[in-house]
Amino acid sequence: MTKPIIEIQNISKQYRIGKVLPYYSLRDTVMDFFHSPFVSKKDSPLKASSNQHIWALKDVSFKIGSGEIVGIIGRNGAGKSTLLKILSQITPPTKGKIILRGRVASLLEVGTGFHPELTGRENVYLNGAILGMKNKEIRRKFDEIIDFAEIPRFIDTPVKFYSSGMYTRLAFAVAAHLEPEILIVDEVLAVGDVNFQKKCLSKMDNVASQGRTVLFVSHNMAAIIRLVQKCILLENGILTKIGKPNKVVDYYLQKNLSKSGEITYPIDDTKAGQLLRVGIKDASDRITSILNPADDITIEVDFLIRDTSRGKIDIIVVIASTDGTLLWYWNTQEDPKFSSWEKGKSYLRVIFPGSVLNCGRYIVRAAVGLDMKAHHNHPNFGTGINIELSEDSEIGALGYNMQKKESLLVIKPKYTIDTLSE
Repeated sequence: MTKPIIEIQNISKQYRIGKVLPYYSLRDTVMDFFHSPFVSKKDSPLKASSNQHIWALKDVSFKIGSGEIVGIIGRNGAGKSTLLKILSQITPPTKGKIILRGRVASLLEVGTGFHPELTGRENVYLNGAILGMKNKEIRRKFDEIIDFAEIPRFIDTPVKFYSSGMYTRLAFAVAAHLEPEILIVDEVLAVGDVNFQKKCLSKMDNVASQGRTVLFVSHNMAAIIRLVQKCILLENGILTKIGKPNKVVDYYLQKNLSKSGEITYPIDDTKAGQLLRVGIKDASDRITSILNPADDITIEVDFLIRDTSRGKIDIIVVIASTDGTLLWYWNTQEDPKFSSWEKGKSYLRVIFPGSVLNCGRYIVRAAVGLDMKAHHNHPNFGTGINIELSEDSEIGALGYNMQKKESLLVIKPKYTIDTLSE
């Protein structure tokens, strides 16, 4: 029987939180004793300022077979990056055992393993050597790596002069092309442009088809469902679900969504602007998550503007499918009348037309953005409201055909009919 290429046995990782203590050498310690020989240990500056600890991972166990593509999902702080660092042998586990039966290449953050003073060419060879590759093997793959990274003109330029996109392209190209048995990729692909992300996803598919293993962390649920064969969900350091990606993703999204048709947000005085409340109303002006597909969807967004000097503030509203695919996006910057905001509370009412979306479940999200960065820096953009466009006749008895169509959208066309004379 073939052994799994990765075995994780009851892995736990503990971190200490609190004030960082200054560094004391042996000489400092001895001199401190002679100056104050009767100072109790509890008063010593060497005593920790905090005994608080957190478990980033708690008793995580799973096995991964050769050639599998495995997705790891979870909210920020769930333990995903910690798990990848342990698998990459960057940090050891506090408890538990890890067995790797293959060479590992990891891309956890932009430029991991690159020396800024060396050129792109030199870093390719350096990374290859770190992975245990011989010069002959690296030379054989070199042209393919540079073509993939799309930086032939800059390959002999020190990487400290690279943009983040160039850095990412070369780092991924090296990690994916030097034939590791295990490829570990964190969310760094978000730095690249859309075309590069597609190329990376295709490359990971190709790597797996050659019998190598890929671990892939992403907040892009559509990419997770399309790419992986197995999905792992981490919540507060605990592995809560593992299985087929569509089932795990659906469980994750539904668990973190409001089903009441309304969600409120805690006050955060550090933000230039923030959401206060998002609500969904039906045609009868009732807060609800069950809607008639033929009716308009009213999305209410209450928000607070504190400081208009930090950058351009905008309000974003989106509707997505349950796998995270973006179906509709609207931004206040699209309308000139929202060119500036007054300080204080505001109330926005957005109406999405009926008879556009099919029967089914969808996610409504909103955010307050600063200089178009809401997707990246807004702590609540991952939350949302689960809505259902129901084909139940009791909800939508308007003489409209409520049966679910085969297509995604159900836009009613405008048309005319001309009779041809004989």
